[in-house]
Amino acid sequence: MARAVIVDLSIMTVIGVMLALLGPFGSYGKPLELRLIYWVGLALAGYACYSPISALVVHFGKRIDLPETGLWVAAVLIATVPMTAIAWSLGFVGRDFVMPRLDQAFQAYLSVLVIGAGVTVLFHILDRKPTLRRSDAGTQRSPTPAAAPLDDTEASVRFIDRLPPELGTSLIALEMEDHYVRAHTTLGSELLLMRMRDAMLELDGLAGEQVHRSWWVARDAVTGVKRDGRNVRLELEGGLEAPVARARLAELKQAGWL
Repeated sequence: MARAVIVDLSIMTVIGVMLALLGPFGSYGKPLELRLIYWVGLALAGYACYSPISALVVHFGKRIDLPETGLWVAAVLIATVPMTAIAWSLGFVGRDFVMPRLDQAFQAYLSVLVIGAGVTVLFHILDRKPTLRRSDAGTQRSPTPAAAPLDDTEASVRFIDRLPPELGTSLIALEMEDHYVRAHTTLGSELLLMRMRDAMLELDGLAGEQVHRSWWVARDAVTGVKRDGRNVRLELEGGLEAPVARARLAELKQAGWL
């Protein structure tokens, strides 16, 4: 976790320096040292405002079956509000603060939104690069039920080797948490710094399914099904519950999961 934060802050510092050199939104006329302080400060403040939205998208995405893109757009729009207030306030360091008029506030919001959305997209691209660099990325498939048991497949070794020995090899489910994947086994759980899609590449061919964009579930770990109106959750070993995306209901029912 600490390593990931340090990497993110380093990236934001580089972005701040680049913006200081470019001097966008009328800031180029200021001395370089002031631009460096202003833009690097804004970049780090932006990280504090925008980085939590990833956790929020994952958190709410598990509970409401909405398109992930829509959740990201909404989260960025909301995070831009406090970031705009910070950007406006920093512009008055060393002089009397002036409240913006409505048109000034809107213009400032749009300016911050352009940069905030751009940086968010950049981080999204960086998060997905490991998948694109894989030699087998072009043949990525979703995990489907297979006859091979977990301990007898070469694919299982690739993922299970990431887990500490005390968690054993009996995998129950994978759960996406921000930039991490939490692997649940019958003996406990462990956070791994990787994308869900990368983890699923190492589980290809195992008896399991991605039942939700945030969950992969081992077929033998399902102990029951819980329904609450249109919401369906799989009951798993160890008291876990995995949400089922509505788009997967028909396919899982036909496969005998429901």
